Amino acid sequence: MFRSTRSRKAPAALASILAIPLALTACGGSDNGSDSGGAATLRVLDYYNNEPGKAVWQKALEACASQAGATISREAVPGATLIQKVLQQASSKTLPDLLMLDNPDLQQIAQTGALMPLDTFGLDADGFAEGVVDASTYQGKLYGLQPVTNTIGLFYNKDTLAEAGVTPPTTWAELKTAAKKLTSGSQYGLAFSAPANYEGTWQFLPFMWSNGGDEKNIATPETAQALQLWVDLMTAGSVSKSALNWTQADVNDQFRAGKAAMMVNGPWQFPVLDADTALHYAVVQIPAPAAGRPVVAPLGGETWTVPQTGDKDKQAKAAKVVACLNSDESQINLAEQNQTIPTKTALLAGFSSSNPNAKGFADQIPTARSRTGELGADWPKAATKIYTAFQSALTGQADPAKALEQAQNG
Repeated sequence: MFRSTRSRKAPAALASILAIPLALTACGGSDNGSDSGGAATLRVLDYYNNEPGKAVWQKALEACASQAGATISREAVPGATLIQKVLQQASSKTLPDLLMLDNPDLQQIAQTGALMPLDTFGLDADGFAEGVVDASTYQGKLYGLQPVTNTIGLFYNKDTLAEAGVTPPTTWAELKTAAKKLTSGSQYGLAFSAPANYEGTWQFLPFMWSNGGDEKNIATPETAQALQLWVDLMTAGSVSKSALNWTQADVNDQFRAGKAAMMVNGPWQFPVLDADTALHYAVVQIPAPAAGRPVVAPLGGETWTVPQTGDKDKQAKAAKVVACLNSDESQINLAEQNQTIPTKTALLAGFSSSNPNAKGFADQIPTARSRTGELGADWPKAATKIYTAFQSALTGQADPAKALEQAQNG
């Protein structure tokens, strides 16, 4: 994801992962619930503890476990507590048999030795979007498979744009023009989320990456140009200064209330928007820097892994569940029920044709990127530099180039 609450793990918790010795996670674990003479019971840990996601994943897990000749004992915890729980379980050698991780967290956990490489079980990621594979890979080894993903796109109010004679923008220049024209009275032309946290970074990434910016060094002209776009939109009054504190849920509220004609957001907002029958909206890709340039958006979502428990039989069965969750049929079903997108590229066109509002997101998946693809466990440091820079520029403390330089070297 980046559903507001899921990819915002506390930096301290992420950093503490590196302090877990390999010896704590390389082996250990007892039978953890095998039924004598019957099907194995697989312990499952994830963070879908609210409906409807909790029930959707329960059904999928039970069906896949049944195919693997097992049952499940599932624990779903709040997203903010998952990583610390995994660390505690690694230390006490009580890791679950099947573990779901937010995809930016996989490399940090794999680094500790807590996860099994999936090639051990004959699993690979052939046919999956490249960015999705990067997120689940550490030091050349695949440690997870992700059945569904999400990213962000440009939502627009169809009635508002039609009345103003504005077509959905496809380039930065068109975005600035459209946002200015659509700003009137209490209505802003555009809303996005730019708080000083990972959620803000997530929203800035498609602008930075599509213009050739790179998280290894943000003090570049390419990233400065992307940040200048955000500054220009806010300076022109096309974006509210409240965006500096808005979550993506807040942005959605503004859009739904008619206070923003367009917004940058994700498909997890569909249920809320669809509940308002008076609202007519559609979604397109994030505008590109110029016509013909590819859009490079970030990939969210969760990946399923097989922890190092020492129980080979259960590990093999858990791997079968991972494979089952990632079958074509399962990917389509999970995507439709969770407002997400399949991760196998061959499924995208058919999924888009059946789910028109998903097309704007699905079209970006082949070129979308993993946040941890380049920096791995060091991604949180880069994410912090990025949001520090855009907050500085948007509040007028420094121009984009200087703000980026200060954040990069700070």
